[in-house]
Amino acid sequence: MLPGGYSSVLKAKDRDEFRDEIVRFAQRLGFDTVAAVTVVDRGLAGTDFISVDNTPQEFSSTFRDVEMMRRDPVMQHCRKQSVPIIWDQQTYTVQGMGELWEEQARFGFNTGIAMALHLPEGRHFVLGVDRDKPLPGDAAELQRVVADLQLFAVHAQEAALRLLLPEPMQPERPLLTPRELEALHWTMEGKTAWEVGAILGISERTAVLHVNNAMHKLGCASKHAAVLKALRLGLIH
Repeated sequence: MLPGGYSSVLKAKDRDEFRDEIVRFAQRLGFDTVAAVTVVDRGLAGTDFISVDNTPQEFSSTFRDVEMMRRDPVMQHCRKQSVPIIWDQQTYTVQGMGELWEEQARFGFNTGIAMALHLPEGRHFVLGVDRDKPLPGDAAELQRVVADLQLFAVHAQEAALRLLLPEPMQPERPLLTPRELEALHWTMEGKTAWEVGAILGISERTAVLHVNNAMHKLGCASKHAAVLKALRLGLIH
């Protein structure tokens, strides 16, 4: 049902296990460093940044500096968009931030891929992988790497919210209708909305509505994230 390479992060029991899983996955993709940043915007109370990464110790204080995050063009992209960004030196120089790239390049941050998931209730999850050598020159290979990272991010954000956020910030177990649970179950099995409708004897539009309602109740931005959360909460099996 869920590929082991992606789903194993869901089984992480604490912050250290979570870190080990994201590092292992990044290295399988051919990247030396990885960062998973959970962001909680609390309005007037400020913004919380919770980072789990394997950044070199000598660079860690600069990497985790909030002001630096706000200036970094990669983080600025992730703050506004959900589309992954493939970055290199030019990404920084065109923004007049060449010195920042040169500083981080000394620690192996030459190029990489980053993406963000923007969730309800002011929560965000940013996942980035970096390395000191160029990315694959073959477009198909690079597309595969980006797709792998996107799928892993959906699993990783579910584990991050569970492990890293204080209990009051975690949503309560929602009450889904039987139809919403059935729609999620068949979505988990890889069925399209049309196929879900045919199985349940409802229209495709109604099937989509049930999945969307489930996503809203679960506080998820995609049907894949909703399936993962429903599994973790024991709502579907």
